[in-house]
Amino acid sequence: MKSKWVFRRLSSHLPPRTPLPPPFKAQTFQGAPSPASAIVLDHVRVSHLLSTCGKEGRLHLGSSLHASIVKNPELHDLGNEDLFGNGLVVWNSLLSMYAKCSGMRDVAKLFDEMPVKDIISWNTLLSGFLRNGEFEMGFGMFKRMWEGGVRGVDKATVTTILSGCDSCELSHVVELMHGIVLRAGFEREITIGNALITSYFKCGGIDWGMQVFNEMFERNVISWTACISGLQQNEFYEDSLKLFMRMCSGMSMRSGSPNPNTLTYLSAIMACSGLQAINMGRQLHSIAWKLGIQSDLLVESALMDMYAKCGSLEDALDIFESAETIDEVSMTVILVGFAQNGFEEEAIQVFLKMVKAGLEIDSNVVSAVLGVFGADTSLGLGKQIHSLIMKRSFFHIPFVSNGLINMYAKCGDIMESIKVFSQMPSRNLISWNSMINAFACHGDGYGALRLFEEMKLEGVKPTDVTFLSLLHTCSHIGLVEKGMEFLDSMERDYGISPRTEHYACVVDMLGRAGGLAEAKSFIEGMPTEPGVLVWQALLGACGMHNDSEIGRYAAEQLISAAPETPAPYISLANIYSAEGNWKERARTMKRMKEAGVAKETGISSIEIEKKVHSFVVRDRMHPQSETIYEVLKELFLLMTDEGYMPDKRFILYYLNTD
Repeated sequence: MKSKWVFRRLSSHLPPRTPLPPPFKAQTFQGAPSPASAIVLDHVRVSHLLSTCGKEGRLHLGSSLHASIVKNPELHDLGNEDLFGNGLVVWNSLLSMYAKCSGMRDVAKLFDEMPVKDIISWNTLLSGFLRNGEFEMGFGMFKRMWEGGVRGVDKATVTTILSGCDSCELSHVVELMHGIVLRAGFEREITIGNALITSYFKCGGIDWGMQVFNEMFERNVISWTACISGLQQNEFYEDSLKLFMRMCSGMSMRSGSPNPNTLTYLSAIMACSGLQAINMGRQLHSIAWKLGIQSDLLVESALMDMYAKCGSLEDALDIFESAETIDEVSMTVILVGFAQNGFEEEAIQVFLKMVKAGLEIDSNVVSAVLGVFGADTSLGLGKQIHSLIMKRSFFHIPFVSNGLINMYAKCGDIMESIKVFSQMPSRNLISWNSMINAFACHGDGYGALRLFEEMKLEGVKPTDVTFLSLLHTCSHIGLVEKGMEFLDSMERDYGISPRTEHYACVVDMLGRAGGLAEAKSFIEGMPTEPGVLVWQALLGACGMHNDSEIGRYAAEQLISAAPETPAPYISLANIYSAEGNWKERARTMKRMKEAGVAKETGISSIEIEKKVHSFVVRDRMHPQSETIYEVLKELFLLMTDEGYMPDKRFILYYLNTD
């Protein structure tokens, strides 16, 4: 898959400082005794200058101004009635500057030193606490305002508090502010309504957010966008698109609905992505072209993500290749798109190009690339990514560490998986599931069972994924009774309904232990319709024990469920080969050929010096193929001398006797 890679060079120098606005230019006093120029500073100029310092983070200049203000009482004196208003403006400007440039300790100290405070002072302090993530202090300050009877709790106070409510734990604060809004008579204010909608959706109050939207006396584009976006972010994708269509239909009917803006279209595209509604997504893509917003980086990334999740990777690549600017977000989207659509090697190449181009690698990028690693992926590259994780201090992030556990397990290094698991500063449910699965996949069934007991002692409740690994473990170490106990425990103790994958594991477990009749009876008693996985498990067990009777039954069921797969034909033919029943084997292969089903080519791989070598049967493409075949010939002679006899069951894979 060819791609045109365009990388944006990131400038290493800081952006130029904004020049000071005109009020700060030096003015010269005519007739002054000194020829030197003097700076004329009054409360207006000082406030503007402090505002500029806050926006650009110029703490040193702001502190110098603070010192100048202290030396000039006329700039901060609140005792003089003529200067009271001007002085308060300067004090509030100082508060705002420190809140944006410094720690809240300086802001709180200045606030306490203010001889007089107005509602702007309180709002500035409140906003500073919330902006700096000190929510407990911020909400405590609001409580102090409210209980202290601060006059004029206004719209700015309400919107400031609501801006800090962005998690389910703060839903009660949103409800409290909603009550204050109704009590103060602010319910007709559009900005208040928009803030309530946004906060309710961020805190999981979907119904309340919709109620506020529906009861608004007047709505603007922000109101509609907040609701459409809120529904999308809470995974109510269909409702989000319905509201978007309602907005568009209201606009066309001239009923007062405003025109959607870029953020509205962005939310709708993301809803299409979650719903995998590619037709609607294509329509939005066309509208974006007509409006000229298709080149917006966020819109481009959303369109790529939508096409990738809908399985149309070519469309995603078209957008990627035609983009004028490529940033970290778009690169991450295309990387994840490759991974989700089975292009693991391309996903790794995207990651390597990102590193080479010097683009920012965040924890999400690392997690995405770790997810594409498999048995045929370079372990050496995985270790390099591990080093990158340690350098960037990503190891403490659970989903990154979980990715490392899975990566090492898939690449065959179970000891590194154990090491990562033991060093994790904090583990979540996925961490335990990943490690249990790693033990199960590497044949250490008793290690998986011991870890499960440890998991329960830690108070971590298992999920359906946990039991899937445990059943797989019991199947491979022959603990049939233990496995059946796990199956019963799922629903009895944890309220987890078994899925097809769990039933398939039980069938495999019974079959491996030689209980083919019990496995067949288990399938017949299943509460749900057996799927492909169940019949594959039974057929595989028949192959282990050369049972052509039940094997023929399982193969017929599998052919009926998945007529395009070669597995039932190959497995049944292998059973006949092992029995020496060449006539039935030939008949099975003829039937497979008549059905137009082709056997998939098996691939083996090995990593040598950080390079993965892959092979197929009778492969002559490798540059060292002649040497490899010579070594194999010598090994086969040595094996024969030691008494090795080829297994007839596998003759089918190498001979074409149809």
